[in-house]
Amino acid sequence: MAKLETVFGLHSVQAILKSAPQRVNEILVLEGRQDQRLNKILGAAKTNDIRVRQARRKELDKLVKEENHQGVVAFCFPGEVHDERFLLSLIEKLDEAPFLLVLDGVTDPHNLGACLRTADAAGVHAVIAPKDNSASLTAVARKVACGAAEVLPYVPVTNLARTLKKLQELGVWVIGTAGESDGSVYQADLKGPLALVMGAEGSGMRRLTRECCDSLIHIPMAGEVSSLNVSVATGVCLYEALRQRAES
Repeated sequence: MAKLETVFGLHSVQAILKSAPQRVNEILVLEGRQDQRLNKILGAAKTNDIRVRQARRKELDKLVKEENHQGVVAFCFPGEVHDERFLLSLIEKLDEAPFLLVLDGVTDPHNLGACLRTADAAGVHAVIAPKDNSASLTAVARKVACGAAEVLPYVPVTNLARTLKKLQELGVWVIGTAGESDGSVYQADLKGPLALVMGAEGSGMRRLTRECCDSLIHIPMAGEVSSLNVSVATGVCLYEALRQRAES
């Protein structure tokens, strides 16, 4: 039997009940808690014949260390594993220009979750990252993503440079972000088939990733700080792309 995954937080549990209820094996809720948000989860669990068990706060705190479980934890069967073949198939099936986010070296699960949340809100079709030296889709990342991790494909790939080259062969324009680049995000053409590459804070994109980019852009900085948190920078770039794509 496959090892169960832990999903916690109101948004995350509600999202998986909506998108993939067959994955949910059991839900634990805080003993004595009753409110409208929790009732939606209980109603969905009843509809899908999912067992719900009341648990003391100490049990929930033990399952979810150092994070806010919001009084609800779900044990879920693993979901579909996305890989490069899945990604290429997804792109070929799209009836609109691909809009992809690439995270190169983002290792903090909180940042990953925030990037997934923003990417889903901006209409991104998939998020791509290298398997090594990257945050994995942990329960913490899912919680921060507020449900986006349950609906937006997250695709870890073995060789990111190779994947980017295959995307280019399919007509996808690969644009990387680098503070020293000459072109501003507001001057760049972000319409059409696009893979936006965000590097890790501090070190930025790796050399091979940078070499695969068709062009580089930067976010103008008007104050004293030299860079933004990667999830904030991702939001700036994705929403500029969304603005341009909506107008095209």
